[in-house]
Amino acid sequence: MPTGGHRLTTPKGTRTQFTIGLALPLLALALVVVVDLVTSQGQHFDRLLVIGPALAAVTWNVRGTVAIGLLAMVLRLALALAQGDPAQDILAAEAVLAAVIAAAVWVSRVRARYEQDMREVTAVAEVVQRVLLRPLAPRLGRVELHLLYLAAAAKARIGGDFYEAVRVPGAVRVMLGDVQGKGLGAVESASVLLGSYRGAVTDAPDLPALADRLEEGLERYGTWDPESDVTERFATVLLLELPDDEDVVRLLSLGHPAPLLQHGGRVRPVELTDPSLPVNLAGLCTSRHRVEQAPFGPGDRLLLFTDGVSETRDKAGVFYPLEDRLRGWADVPADRVLPLLQDDLAAYGADGLDDDVAALLLVRPPEPAAGPPAAGAAAQG
Repeated sequence: MPTGGHRLTTPKGTRTQFTIGLALPLLALALVVVVDLVTSQGQHFDRLLVIGPALAAVTWNVRGTVAIGLLAMVLRLALALAQGDPAQDILAAEAVLAAVIAAAVWVSRVRARYEQDMREVTAVAEVVQRVLLRPLAPRLGRVELHLLYLAAAAKARIGGDFYEAVRVPGAVRVMLGDVQGKGLGAVESASVLLGSYRGAVTDAPDLPALADRLEEGLERYGTWDPESDVTERFATVLLLELPDDEDVVRLLSLGHPAPLLQHGGRVRPVELTDPSLPVNLAGLCTSRHRVEQAPFGPGDRLLLFTDGVSETRDKAGVFYPLEDRLRGWADVPADRVLPLLQDDLAAYGADGLDDDVAALLLVRPPEPAAGPPAAGAAAQG
């Protein structure tokens, strides 16, 4: 089945680490008690019971931290009585342990508030993501869509790469782009371009008109908000149109890398003879947008990507061999290609994935084979 949306999953390693973190304070208490019991009478390890509440503050909530702290005090008292410690020493040790527990409870409370704030921020980020970078429909018209999107910033859901695919009368129009730079400024620019695209995609008569609307959108936003750095950034954009009644794809590149077309076992870049300048750089020269056309028939695949894919380097500084990889995956089901690409990029990069990554695989499914004529039709013939 086609895959159009983001894959946002909690890594298994994170869940395992959290489970170990919950068990660690109890294990520490048990270990201290065992060591204290098996050592000689003159050696005391019960003071190390402070480790329990200290560790609990890292993963347990306030009540759990208090409970583990009280358990540590009870164990400390039992060990001290068993060893015949003076009452004065017992009270002093319990007072120290109580102070450590109080500090651990405070740390646990602060951590819990921070985690709640992070959950709220993450929830807001997920809403913003759904608004700006909506999951794509798995199929539009005669085209299947498979998406890979990864933001470079740690814990971020949105970066400077952006995409959209819309069904318009008689065709499907697709956009993939990459804003210069990273961070919130790049996200702001991407949101402006997405808004301009969505406002014009159904009304623009052709791709050049749609490209002009993107340029106008950035200029207009700059006049509305002069303090924004949107006008200081440029973006490379690839615009596509896939008509319903023709086995072709029309492309207009605004400084964006050419997509890779797979036909059977052959993979080649789509030839872009005269790409336009990136968005927000068109004022550097006067040029007319040129629309290219390439065959795109049943069974063909077209991979659109940003430079986070093509410019990933290994330790020797060699760029990622995307064309060779795609050729090797020619027989892989379409819904498995982008997961393979993600894993391969992470393994290939010297520092993992250190840039925003967006890749969109468009597939023209094979036409269903014509079945035998119906019995009634054969009789009429």
